[in-house]
Amino acid sequence: MPAAGTAPRLACDVVGAGALVVCLHGIGGNRSNWARQLETLGGRCRAVAWDARGYGESDDYEGPLDFGDFAADLLRLLDHLGAERGHLVGLSMGGRIALDFCERHPERVASLVLCDTFPGFDASFSAEARDEFIRSRREPLLRGVSPREMAPDVAKTLVSPSTGPEITEQLVESMARLHVESYIKATEATTRYERVADLAAIATPTQVIVGADDRLTPPSISEQMAAALPDARLAVLEHAGHLSNLERPEAFDTVLVAFLEEVGALA
Repeated sequence: MPAAGTAPRLACDVVGAGALVVCLHGIGGNRSNWARQLETLGGRCRAVAWDARGYGESDDYEGPLDFGDFAADLLRLLDHLGAERGHLVGLSMGGRIALDFCERHPERVASLVLCDTFPGFDASFSAEARDEFIRSRREPLLRGVSPREMAPDVAKTLVSPSTGPEITEQLVESMARLHVESYIKATEATTRYERVADLAAIATPTQVIVGADDRLTPPSISEQMAAALPDARLAVLEHAGHLSNLERPEAFDTVLVAFLEEVGALA
């Protein structure tokens, strides 16, 4: 773990050359969730998937997490790779990171792909409800329940009823690798983050993707996002839940590639 005040080291997979496409995982994931997409994109651009701070092989860190720390880390990543701009692909929490980064650094974003995500919690999610949500996620872990023990029940709530057991097991293995303390910090920071993206002010070309069976961020949310964004397209993937890139990789990659071709990201 780095010393207090020192930015944590970030683990990334980097393939290919050309325009930069950065894939950002969700709160229960890591960079391995994007392996299929990196394989698809790597011959036509420089495709990157990170482990966010406190995830996978990236460093843990001292003190609490400010949600804006993710945007600061993403800025470090673009600078490290020498990229003036990046095409950001974010799923769930990764989508919120992409939106947050776009509002803070719009000049560094070439396009957005927002997958199974939402722009932020509005006032209907009260302080009491936020605290209860955090407690429900934190208490089992503090009692000694391991991420691997917790993962099967959580996975069932995320995937489509049509999703096969091999994909569910892949999700379980991903969640089993969570760092307990950092996961708790991410849950707290994400849930308590007050900022809601001003979608109408984001002129960046955007592709919205959602699974038709996503119960956590249902298609109605994505439809509202696409309608609010000035330059957006919407794709709803049948037989996919909240992990649409894992559950329907062929359909997901078809939409992703078509959009990145449209915005000039692919050679």
